[in-house]
Amino acid sequence: MSPQESTIKVLVIDDSNTIRRSAEIFLKQGGHAVMLAEDGFDAMSKIGEFQPNLIFCDILMPRLDGYQTCAIIKRNALFADVPVIMLSSKDGVFDKARGRMVGAQEYLTKPFSKDQLLRVVNQFGLRMQGAH
Repeated sequence: MSPQESTIKVLVIDDSNTIRRSAEIFLKQGGHAVMLAEDGFDAMSKIGEFQPNLIFCDILMPRLDGYQTCAIIKRNALFADVPVIMLSSKDGVFDKARGRMVGAQEYLTKPFSKDQLLRVVNQFGLRMQGAH
């Protein structure tokens, strides 16, 4: 498999510039293509063009929160199968359950390490490469 074929396209949606930049650095070091979005509305304008294999979505965001953003993504037939990983600074059972209800596949607690982030990308992203 060439490096081009193994590149996973990851969309990171988070209102924190620090989290977006950290994720971008970690993902690029892992050899993945990255698109950043500041919130759910920003993500909606970028998702069709970028066509990600995997999406990381913060829960607490202004205007459109992570649950609403995930639900909208999952209602779109083109992206319904793309794994969405919820990001939160809280590690609560309620948050995880609510994330699963709107279609999220996994839940990652912030701050995350490079290893944690890349493990999730490899777990979910590799499965999705052939899906588009």
